[in-house]
Amino acid sequence: MKRIASLFFLVLFFTACKPTSAIITSKKEAEAKGIYTVPVAKKSIAKKETHSKSEKKKETVKKSKIIEVEESDYVANTADSSYLVEQLINSASNKIGANYKSGGITDEGFDCSGLMYNIFDLYHIKLPHSSLEQSKLGTVIERENSKKGDLIFFRTNGRNQINHVGMVIEVNADEIKFIHSATSSGVIVSSTKEVYYQKSFAQVNRILL
Repeated sequence: MKRIASLFFLVLFFTACKPTSAIITSKKEAEAKGIYTVPVAKKSIAKKETHSKSEKKKETVKKSKIIEVEESDYVANTADSSYLVEQLINSASNKIGANYKSGGITDEGFDCSGLMYNIFDLYHIKLPHSSLEQSKLGTVIERENSKKGDLIFFRTNGRNQINHVGMVIEVNADEIKFIHSATSSGVIVSSTKEVYYQKSFAQVNRILL
């Protein structure tokens, strides 16, 4: 009887001491929480060529400023951020479950800055492949002013130097959810409510205007 009681308390102890798990570890969970939207094919509509030369010039200028929508694009599912930001979030969410790989920038595996490098590169936005160098881009903003698409940085090595980065995908009153590539779990979504990230939080940068 004593042995059974001892085993019970051991199980209870390890369960209570188990670290907080990642919030989202699969695309299915991301879709259920409204972060990820399943790709939807878009039909192209033929247009009549009835524009004047001046109208054609204006149209060309407009198109050059907008990322063309392809059939593999994702649908923006919220009105509180730009279309580009939604595409970045969906593209990053599509990588959930990918392995961690030091120096990795492909689907074979990503490190934290490699994931950001890969996702932004899809939209012709060039980032350095280093969390420290990425932390020097854009504008450092107050944590409470964070928005989707911002980069969030951490010091997880016990030093003063930034060494980890993720992308903000959701902001609540007292919480930021971000997608990143963790050494232990690969590409996942985590929260600043987790003690580990509370203690190691460094800054938030806005690189998209």
